[in-house]
Amino acid sequence: MSMFCFQCQEASKGEGCIIKGICGKTDDVANLQDLLVFVTKGISIYAQEARQMGIEWEPVNRFVFDALFMTITNANFDKTKIEEKIREGLKLRTELKNRFEAEGGKLLNTHESVTWEADTLEAFEEKAANVGVLSTANPDVRSLRELVVYGVKGIAAYAEHAFNLGYEKKELYAFMQKALAATTDDTLSVDDLVALTMETGKYGVDVMALLDQANTESYGNPEITEVNLGVQKNPGILVSGHDLKDFEELLKQTEGTGVDIYTHSEMLPANYYPAFKKYDHFVGNYGNAWWKQKEEFEAFNGPVLLTTNCLVPPADAYKDRVYTTGAAGFDGVKHIAPRKDGEPKDFSEIIEHAKKCAAPTELETGTIVGGFAHNQVMQLADKVVDAVKTGAIKKFFVMAGCDGRMKSRDYYTEFADKLPEGTVILTAGCAKYRYNKLSLGDIGGIPRVLDAGQCNDSYSLAVIALKLKEVFELNDINELPIAYNIAWYEQKAVIVLLALLYLGVKNIHLGPTLPAFLSPNVANVLVENFGIAGIKTADEDIEVFMG
Repeated sequence: MSMFCFQCQEASKGEGCIIKGICGKTDDVANLQDLLVFVTKGISIYAQEARQMGIEWEPVNRFVFDALFMTITNANFDKTKIEEKIREGLKLRTELKNRFEAEGGKLLNTHESVTWEADTLEAFEEKAANVGVLSTANPDVRSLRELVVYGVKGIAAYAEHAFNLGYEKKELYAFMQKALAATTDDTLSVDDLVALTMETGKYGVDVMALLDQANTESYGNPEITEVNLGVQKNPGILVSGHDLKDFEELLKQTEGTGVDIYTHSEMLPANYYPAFKKYDHFVGNYGNAWWKQKEEFEAFNGPVLLTTNCLVPPADAYKDRVYTTGAAGFDGVKHIAPRKDGEPKDFSEIIEHAKKCAAPTELETGTIVGGFAHNQVMQLADKVVDAVKTGAIKKFFVMAGCDGRMKSRDYYTEFADKLPEGTVILTAGCAKYRYNKLSLGDIGGIPRVLDAGQCNDSYSLAVIALKLKEVFELNDINELPIAYNIAWYEQKAVIVLLALLYLGVKNIHLGPTLPAFLSPNVANVLVENFGIAGIKTADEDIEVFMG
């Protein structure tokens, strides 16, 4: 065993990757990511205790969410960048320690993550082999600690997107640091950790609400939009990932250059925002979910910008056309530097690269419809309520979450295709690509697939459910004609799940497999308290859901 990682749905054999990640990360990168999380926990211990003395230092908050984002599945494969981040963290921890002690602080939690020191890569790698998830011996404690850590990683991703747009809540930073520190506390019981897990869900709701505010106040409320799937004759830049600030700055810098902009995978919902529609060179979406990028990036012909995670190790055929920015990275791939002093990122290199490339090879034609975030759906509320009351709509199915490359995910296409008439799918995240191009029709003008947006826009689905609960004067959200069949892949889906549990949603089906990081006992807690279940066949599950 040269590594151990079980944070994503593709964990080898449903247990964990031990030689190389199915995602493509090598053992040395995986281990250094473990060490980065370890160092971040040490910083968080200091930050939590310093905060109780009235000391809050902005660089610490930024470091914590940025470091965690780098360790999300398919984000950063660049060993050098992760080593640099560890060094930055150790330096920051020392500076915070000095500030804390200068104010008379005395650390109560003396976990090794606050005392360990090293300055060579060899020492980093030696330590990294001993601080991963298996360093917690008790499987139930390990399971709950990792469930919290993965939830906090999801919070960190969404907090960074909001921060990039100038929105933040200090209580989110305080909780992230408190939660990370708690995962080093051997005095906490299983019940304490279960409570912390639910608290993580609460802050998941808060951070998604913050990001929703940041996105809509910056770019307008998403609106019903027909998105072009074809291509134009100009060279283009394909934008993948999730960060709308990066997308906006690229649009501005490519205006008038003769370079077209296309979205890919989780960036598709950028098409729904009014602020982006004024750019004539923003021409539509190209391709599908993240896992198809090898063939789609090669066919695109122009450069590709990865703004966040969801990067597949690029093939040599197009590696020289891939650019990363933010938390994303890959060895040998050009990285666009962060903003400095409030100035936009400089995308001139990728723009000049695009000008020298051929136009994209067409993969498909036509359009798809999206933009059904909560504000838009509320404008249709009377129509939706009438359809429910008359029986035209019998049930809503929340099918949010992630897509992935496993053959078993064909289940979600089959499930959507076999849903009886009178059912409507509410979706967010790249899971939509399993069925958003099916011809499922509409119900009285209401499309049978309502796409709210990115994975963080699962918040919209929760808002819609809560509003329907209010309209129908129900006491319990679970009395609504809504069923939850969620697909998951990585840690942002984990925080979406915890957020739904915090809101009281029960009987969620989760697939295509249950997380490998859930021990049998922890899985039983979720089953007994929340009715969490796996998936079976599409026919069997539809029968159960339709009751």
